[in-house]
Amino acid sequence: MWCRRLSTKENRMSKSLPVALVLFTALARLAGQTMSTDARLVLVPVSVTDSRGATVTGLERGNFTLFEDKRPRDIVAFSAEDSPLSAGLVFDISGSMRGKLDLAKSTLRAFADNANATDEAFLFTVSSRPGASSGFTTDLSSLAEEASFLKAAGDTALIDTVYEGLERMRSASHARRVLLILSDGMDNHSRRSRSELMRMAQEANVQVYAIAIDARVRTGKALEQQDAQRGLAFLQDLADNTGGLRFIVSDRDDPRSVIARAILSMRNQYLLAYRPAQPVQPGKWHRIRVKLNVAHTNVSARNGYSWQ
Repeated sequence: MWCRRLSTKENRMSKSLPVALVLFTALARLAGQTMSTDARLVLVPVSVTDSRGATVTGLERGNFTLFEDKRPRDIVAFSAEDSPLSAGLVFDISGSMRGKLDLAKSTLRAFADNANATDEAFLFTVSSRPGASSGFTTDLSSLAEEASFLKAAGDTALIDTVYEGLERMRSASHARRVLLILSDGMDNHSRRSRSELMRMAQEANVQVYAIAIDARVRTGKALEQQDAQRGLAFLQDLADNTGGLRFIVSDRDDPRSVIARAILSMRNQYLLAYRPAQPVQPGKWHRIRVKLNVAHTNVSARNGYSWQ
């Protein structure tokens, strides 16, 4: 979770500051009040969808109720602005993607085509080991072009690649940060465990969005079907634990429409800020819950944070 103790000196530092520092001034202005530069804030990005999965926009602060450790907290600042995006693209080219890679490439191309000029992204590939194809760039079309020449081969170190992608996100320029995974969700070659990745994901200040590429096995053996379902569940858990969303795209779908829904959710988020209960205990996990007073809606938000 985005949490930090602010000082006057820190407010003069460069854009390499943590997200909480980058957003502090804007949040104070939005709250319509003067905040002390010695204040602790917890920032919670929230996505809202309706019963059909469409992104819900136009909500106000009064629509939200926020709880920390089951106790209500006042929302001291609220934002619903469309901001530049920093995205890590994790693109699965392992052997399990044979027969699916063209669909994944089309989906990646659709993401690049829908990006704004101020957005930045990097590309990591998934195979027997993580592959770092680029650093952050605003030329997302070049990433899609690079991916168009890739072939599916090797084992699948998805967990390791996502982990390294989350580490790379620390160098992002923008406050709004997402990791977009294009994969079937399966893993058979990672050194790190799923629990290690989940801990990293919860602490990384990055929302994970997943596009599950044709993960449903229609005519395979029972074991293959079970593997596919485990892959779907893994991607869902990553998204749920970081406040992101998971989508599924198959050869019956138009990748452009799926990506359009994902990007709409990434861009039309609500940012809630609150002061945590005192005293703050470093290292202690605090559970967060966000509720909405609008019927037939679903809220996606991080489920907790700990102070560093």
